[in-house]
Amino acid sequence: MTIKLPPALAGLLARCKPWILSPLAGALGGGLAHLLGWPLPWMIGALLGVAALRCLGCLTLPMPHGIKVGQWIIATGIGLHFNPAVLEQILAHLALVLVGTLLTVLTCVIGIVLHRRHGESFATAYFASMPGGASEMVNLGRPHGAELQHVAASHSLRMMLVLVGIPAIYTWLFAGGQAATITQPGPDAGWLALLFALGGLVALVFQRWRFPNAWQLGALLVSGLFSVAFDLHIGLPDGAGEVGQWLLGSSLGCHFERSFFRRAPAFMLRTLLATVAAVLLAVPIALLMSWGSGLDARTLVLGMVPGGIAEMSLTAEALGLVVPLVTAMQVLRLLLVLFLARPVFRFWSGRVMQEGDAG
Repeated sequence: MTIKLPPALAGLLARCKPWILSPLAGALGGGLAHLLGWPLPWMIGALLGVAALRCLGCLTLPMPHGIKVGQWIIATGIGLHFNPAVLEQILAHLALVLVGTLLTVLTCVIGIVLHRRHGESFATAYFASMPGGASEMVNLGRPHGAELQHVAASHSLRMMLVLVGIPAIYTWLFAGGQAATITQPGPDAGWLALLFALGGLVALVFQRWRFPNAWQLGALLVSGLFSVAFDLHIGLPDGAGEVGQWLLGSSLGCHFERSFFRRAPAFMLRTLLATVAAVLLAVPIALLMSWGSGLDARTLVLGMVPGGIAEMSLTAEALGLVVPLVTAMQVLRLLLVLFLARPVFRFWSGRVMQEGDAG
């Protein structure tokens, strides 16, 4: 006997079917990670839960708009960490922070050299190694003949390595294996309603202008500006950050499936080595910057690691580090990559072609 559903309900279920398992697997993974005491459990656990489901053969899709809403929530919370005192500290050391961020971007040379020495085209090696977002680098690499699957896979692997590895290593090294217990300011419904509304509007404008990570940058810009201008000392309601992590992790997990790990294993191994090398190089640079400025070296390393704005800022938040400094460095890195990637590629590829002709 079959149960006949009303047409409206049947249509809703049909639309939900391709993605409904993603948030469920993410919630299961996040809950398990929370019980195990992992750092950033609702993001890392959700990512691994969805990735595991897809590797088992269930190719569930991302929840519609899940990553946008997750970025919107998380970026609003990150922006609330900004205040006049912290902004003054960042501006006082802006030149040093900019130099450190530029040096971080230059660590991409490791990946480029590794891939080139093993026969990859310059375009593929370059755009696969730049520390930007996967979608942005794929779009930049497409007109230059880069192998787009390799570019996307490289960035996805680096994202997973950094997101899963860095919070765990930091928690183990600096927090005795447990995330720090940080007292957060209480929420203010009026201010939060205003910030979310304005952040969403700015994000829509950025999206229309085709900015990368529009919902993240829009919400972060509004929240940070208002927090500094009005010296707000408020936070998100309890559980809101975890919801944002869950939405983001559940969406990021959809980057992975069995074929991902089988794709060009030698290429993926080189990406892994280049990522580890970039992280290790960030340590002495951060120590030198800390010695010259008095800024916290642990915070500087997080700011220079080639991870995401939300992921590294959340790690800093969980460990009680200077979240705005990490955020500022990650945003600077993203902007440097987006503005410099294309002209540097044109210049460098021209030199490569000249050397090839000379040879």
